[in-house]
Amino acid sequence: MVTYSRMCGFAVTTLCAALLTTTNITAQNTSTQQKASGVVFEDTNANQQFDANDKPLPDVRVSNGRDIVLTDLKGKYELLVDDDDIVFVIKPRGYRTLLSEDNLPKFYYIHKPAGSPAAKFKGVEPTGDLPPSIDFPLYKQSEPNQFRAVLFGDPQPRDQKEVNYIAHDVVEELIGTDASFGVTLGDIVFDDLDVFFPLNKTIALIGIPWYNVIGNHDINFDAKSDDQSDETFESIYGPSYYSFDYGQVHFIVLDDIQWYFPTPGGKGRYRGGLGEQQMEFVRNDLTMIPEDQLVVLMMHVPLVDVHDHAELYRLIEKRPFCISISGHTHHHEHRFITKEDGWQGPEPHHHIINVTVSGSWWSGAPDERGIPHTAMADGAPNGYSIISFDGTEYQLDFKASGRSADYQMQIHAPEAVTIDELSDTTIHVNVFNGSERSKVEMRVGKDGAWTAMEHKREIDPLLQRVFDAEEKVIGDPPNWRKMSAPKGSTHLWNAKLPADIAVGTHMIEVRETDMHGRVHNSHRVMRVVPVEAAAGG
Repeated sequence: MVTYSRMCGFAVTTLCAALLTTTNITAQNTSTQQKASGVVFEDTNANQQFDANDKPLPDVRVSNGRDIVLTDLKGKYELLVDDDDIVFVIKPRGYRTLLSEDNLPKFYYIHKPAGSPAAKFKGVEPTGDLPPSIDFPLYKQSEPNQFRAVLFGDPQPRDQKEVNYIAHDVVEELIGTDASFGVTLGDIVFDDLDVFFPLNKTIALIGIPWYNVIGNHDINFDAKSDDQSDETFESIYGPSYYSFDYGQVHFIVLDDIQWYFPTPGGKGRYRGGLGEQQMEFVRNDLTMIPEDQLVVLMMHVPLVDVHDHAELYRLIEKRPFCISISGHTHHHEHRFITKEDGWQGPEPHHHIINVTVSGSWWSGAPDERGIPHTAMADGAPNGYSIISFDGTEYQLDFKASGRSADYQMQIHAPEAVTIDELSDTTIHVNVFNGSERSKVEMRVGKDGAWTAMEHKREIDPLLQRVFDAEEKVIGDPPNWRKMSAPKGSTHLWNAKLPADIAVGTHMIEVRETDMHGRVHNSHRVMRVVPVEAAAGG
């Protein structure tokens, strides 16, 4: 029987460095393949060992990161592995895998007899010879058609201080959530891979299983090839790409970070890419998923920025139920991938670039808690998403950290405007979770007529004012980390005020009808004053 202390840190080698560039440096594995075998079973007595009282589970998928096999009637499987490989179970519906003390799913077994190469950050310890049986215990759980998951984009703490920001800004409010599991969409940390450990313990307090996607700041920068760049990540979280079922939904976690060397002997760099070995796994995985099942792809770099995405497009574009989610860019966006992006499907593909926990890398003036306001460059606040599923249907909710769930937009209007300036005054609204499929309207007063607002891709004017103000007071040396410069927002609308508003105090109301037909409202008070009155007085 395998001891599960070894099931702690291995992942599939990507072996795709040679596909990146002819000048790349790769680590070729020429080891002889061996046959791995084992049992997938329901661990009824929770002792993590397959014994007489346990139930073998047939038709469960098991993979080596390339091939996928089904367990037989006795729960048994066989797969070929080499000396730098992984065996992992693809969690079926109605079961959970073993969890670590930090609520990290333990669904894999490392086979790396020699361990990881020496590096700045520790990788996988030598695992020794292939054990005679690699068994995977599973545990029954209820998985209804309707469930929710938490999505973190780029928490990206540099150190314990920024782990503390995450604890107070998002973790504390999520404790007790009814979400079934959570996912961090890469850039778990910011280059210092030792920060994985305190961050894992902090996120574990939420109390739900937590999956992780690898990001470009989660790799070993001293690696000599792409397949060695994930060693530390794999030692803690397991495979850098894998899949699992929950309810009626099939989730595929992708590793779209490729580490390569543009110049022989030069400095390594990353780019968005998948590689042939990972695509072999994805091809095999999707052949086992019926077309009427919702597939959710989760990655770090947005799909349109992955250089070798063409085959993945071909695999998913005829599926009627498929979405993808990423992080990386530190703004929130609903991207609809079309033929202009190389998409050939009958309908645009919905890709979500998720709001980031770290906002703009924990920058900006600190609030009363000492935590930077860290607004993202599109003017939206930092936070996280909650995605709800019901069969093949899904809805994404934006949650600003430390704010009410009703806080879905920010209206920008002057405190006061003179009556002769009404028709020249523009009202802006940043609808944080808005998209090109949103309908946004404005009215003045509860009896005012609703007016359609115009969707604009431009810089949020309020964020620009904050940025300019902080530039003047940041100090030398800086009192806080400087914000990143504002950039065009994909969820900004504006409209002119009506010219016939009377002098007095008025309520501006904005409502958004989102792509799912849900309505969100917000209000702002503004005064109209006579021409002779001082604005703002």
